[in-house]
Amino acid sequence: MIAPTARMSALLAPNFHELHKAFKRDEYTEYWLKGGRGSTKSSFLSFQVALGIVRDPEANCVIFRRFENEIRDSVFSQTQWAINKLGMDELWRAYTSPFRLVYEPTGQVILFKGADNPKKLKSIKLAKGYLKYGWFEEVDQFAGMEEIRNIQQSIFRGGEQKQIALFSFNPPKSARSWVNAEAVTPKPGRMVHSSTYLTVPPEWLGNTFLENAQHLKTVNPDAYEHEYMGVETGTGLEVFTNVVIERITSKQIRYFDNRHQGLDFGYTIDPVCFIQAHFEAKKKRLYLFDEITGVRMSNMQLASRLTDDQKADVTMADPAEPKSIDELRDEYGVNVMAGDKYPGAVDHGVKYLQDLEAIVIDPQRCPLAAKEFINYALDVNRQGDVISKYPDKDNHSIDAVRYMMSQAIKEAKIQRRGMKKAQPIPVRSKWR
Repeated sequence: MIAPTARMSALLAPNFHELHKAFKRDEYTEYWLKGGRGSTKSSFLSFQVALGIVRDPEANCVIFRRFENEIRDSVFSQTQWAINKLGMDELWRAYTSPFRLVYEPTGQVILFKGADNPKKLKSIKLAKGYLKYGWFEEVDQFAGMEEIRNIQQSIFRGGEQKQIALFSFNPPKSARSWVNAEAVTPKPGRMVHSSTYLTVPPEWLGNTFLENAQHLKTVNPDAYEHEYMGVETGTGLEVFTNVVIERITSKQIRYFDNRHQGLDFGYTIDPVCFIQAHFEAKKKRLYLFDEITGVRMSNMQLASRLTDDQKADVTMADPAEPKSIDELRDEYGVNVMAGDKYPGAVDHGVKYLQDLEAIVIDPQRCPLAAKEFINYALDVNRQGDVISKYPDKDNHSIDAVRYMMSQAIKEAKIQRRGMKKAQPIPVRSKWR
């Protein structure tokens, strides 16, 4: 075994020292790590899988995200960062097609897979050894334990070697969420570990992180308890707990200078929904102050109800309707563009809106938005368990707002990724 050059006691928050010892002893077969922002649970696991491969010359690892397009800037960069901190850069090589990290002294690998392409999971083949570790990062994004078990059955194929499942997540608000319920279910060989940013040396987090945490604690204690402390703060069925219903005056609107417009198409049963809003970026407050909606409304009828200023301003629309976008732009002079559409776009958009300090809605100017944002909630199945997927119903104004904020959502995603910038390992395009 080639030892890392860094001392683990200096790399791990004190709350993880005993857990690190349990990993070295292969004491458990399942580790559930839950915690709020900045708790370093993902950093801890990235250290453990790298060290576990170095300790066991037959071990390999596969790391999962719910969506494949989230791999590069999350677990792939995270694991490279951990290898760099361990002082073992020269012993590992990174490859991006497909994503994998290779421990060059032995040829062992850390593979990275998205669960949105099940066929690829069945094609995992190893040059040597066995899959010892299966890590599910942000496991709360997965559909449930049935999906997890199906993946485990594909990758863990028997044998006498110990195989270890790793799960990391920020607890959802609801105790009825499948991942919260699973984490408190007793099971032989299962370890559940909790952590928060308060268990981490402050200098690791930086002043900006700590100031943001304190600010949220002051302005929205419930959100702070959930996001930073990992506390189950409510039923969790309500998706938006930051909605403020209040009158927005004409005087306020005259001073709105950061306007955004979004459009969700509909026709027969589902209404078309045009929303205009002002975004106060410094305070992270979104003001919804104008709405045009109706069923069986043609593109011509919609365009006729828009003011000249609304036609001239950019409107981000449902990308699934390119013909309608072309018609509004080419025939009716509406400056409309397609919003972003990619795997996980709904989740990212909803999460962005949830993180705002407030979504202020005038119920007279935007009655549909007021109704939908207040009542939008997760569904439950017949057994009463929460279904984690956001329901695709009664969310027309919500979709319009997601489209209008496409650029801000993208920038926020990039910013989150940049907070933990990896020290890159040299990339080689092909196997040796």
